[in-house]
This record gives sequence, structure tokens and C-alpha cells, in this order.
Amino acid sequence: MAAHYAISAAEDDGVIRQRLLTRTTTTRGEPPLKKLLKKFLAFAGEVDKDSDNYADCEKLYKSFLQELGTFELPLIKTKAVVDANKREQESFKRLQADLSKQITQAQADIEDLKVQLEEGKIERQHKEECEAIRRLIGAQPPRSETQKALNELEKELLILEAENTAAARTLDIRRKQFSLLLHVVDDLQSTIEDEQKNSSELDFLASTSGANNNAEAGNTVEPMAIDSV
Repeated sequence: MAAHYAISAAEDDGVIRQRLLTRTTTTRGEPPLKKLLKKFLAFAGEVDKDSDNYADCEKLYKSFLQELGTFELPLIKTKAVVDANKREQESFKRLQADLSKQITQAQADIEDLKVQLEEGKIERQHKEECEAIRRLIGAQPPRSETQKALNELEKELLILEAENTAAARTLDIRRKQFSLLLHVVDDLQSTIEDEQKNSSELDFLASTSGANNNAEAGNTVEPMAIDSV
């Protein structure tokens, strides 16, 4: 909800400026500068008179000086306030510059700390990896036992290589023997087939020869018998 004022902001600024110039704190009463001017004009008017009025002039003079002192005191105070405000402004500017430098330095420090943090994370990760490797190495048997086991494995490897060589030789001999056996079996099979073939031919010739003999025996003319008279 908007605020409602009796006067506008511009008019309010004008009133404040006028109060500062006339040294009045309220809208009522006569301004000090106007009062001082009246005192001065009264004193000047009394001085310009030709009559013997030294007492009145002195009285007006003292009244004017008193009013001048009254008017000057706020001016001195105002000047002191203005000087204090200027010093405060300069101090504020220096403070603002220092704060800006501190902010810039803090930002740079933050960036450096970020880099250091990342480096610290990497270093910690490396340390953890090294520690894991160290524990893994610590869990392994001593070097002497490892070397002993390695020597035994080498001996076993030599034995296995010798057995492999012997097995390869035995396999080669068996392969040659099996090849020879196959050759012998092949020759034996060929011989059996030849014998079976010859036997079949002999049987065929024998059967053919028997049939011919029987045929010749059937075709022989026996001598006719002659009955005697």
C-alpha cells in the first residue's frame, strides 16, 4: 500500500535544504539568519543617526554580536559535522578499497584452496592405494619362501618338459608302429582278398570241369548185344 504524504518528496527536500540554510529546526519561528539581519540593520540604522546615541549603538552592537555568536556556533558545529562526514567518507572509501582487496584476495585464496583440496584428494587417494598395495604385499609370503616355491616350480617344469619330451617320443614311436600295423593289415587284407579270389576261381574251374566230365560220360555208345541162335 502506497504511503500518502502532505507534501511531495521534492518539496520535502526543499524544506530540508531551507532549514539547513536558515539553521531552523522547525517550520515555526523566525529564521536565525533573518534575526541576525534585523539585528545588523538595527545597529547600522542607529549608527547612521546623527544624534548622540553611543549607548544605544553599543547596546545594539552587543546584541548583534550576541546574535552573530549564536548564529556562528551552529555553523561551526555544522562545519565540524561536515569535516567529520568527509573524514568518515574518506575512511569509508579506504575501508571499501581494503574490503575489495580482501575480497579479491579471499577469492584467490579460495581458488588456491580448491586446487590444494583437489591435490590433497589425489594425494590421499594415492596414499590409500599405496596402503592397499602395502597390505597386499604384507599378506604375501616372504621372498625366501617365494623363491623356494619358484625353484620347486622350475624343477617341476623341467620334469614336465622331460615327461612331455618322452611322451612325444613314445607317441611318435606308437604312431610309426600304428602306421606299420596299418600297412601290415592292408597287405594282409590284400592277400586275403587275393586268396579268396583265387579260391573262387579254382572252385569255378572245378565245377566247370566236373560238368564237362559228366556230359562226356553220358554221350558214350555202349556195344549192342547180339543174341545167339
